[in-house]
Order: sequence, then C-alpha cells, then structure tokens
Amino acid sequence: MASTLVQFRTEDTEKMKSIQILERLGLTLPSYLRMCMSRLNQENGIPFSMKIGDDGDPGIDALKRASRIAKEYGTSDMTLDEINAEIAEARK
Repeated sequence: MASTLVQFRTEDTEKMKSIQILERLGLTLPSYLRMCMSRLNQENGIPFSMKIGDDGDPGIDALKRASRIAKEYGTSDMTLDEINAEIAEARK
C-alpha cells in the first residue's frame, strides 16, 4: 500500500495540548490522525466524539486498554484491511 505525507500548520500550544490529551487516551498524534482519516472515509462523516471526564470514562478506559493490548501483541500498526483479514480468518 502506498503512503503519502500529510502536513498542516497549527499553533504550538494547540499541538502540545492535543498531544497531552492523546497521551491520556493512550494514543499518539500520528495514530490519532490516521484513525480519524480512516473513520472519516469509512463513515463518510465524523463518526465519534471522545472527551476526558473528571471522574473517568468507561469508553476511554476501554480505548486505553485496547491500545496497550495492541502494542503488546504487535498489532498497533496494522491496517484496516489487515485487521479485517484477521477477523475473517478467525471466523472460519
């Protein structure tokens, strides 16, 4: 699969705040941007909202656990096609 570089400019403070929020979610900025683009294309629109609550959020906690598990099993860099192929194989 060919890849391309996507660049844009933003304020330093915006970037740093985004990185801090993503760290709390267990994500990196590049992985978040790839996830957003992939889901945007799949759903043909913005499909989700993620916010950090003061007293914890079960959905965010689940995403953090999923991120840790993906890193542990070496699957955090899998493409959507690779993930779907794994699911299809497991269902046989």
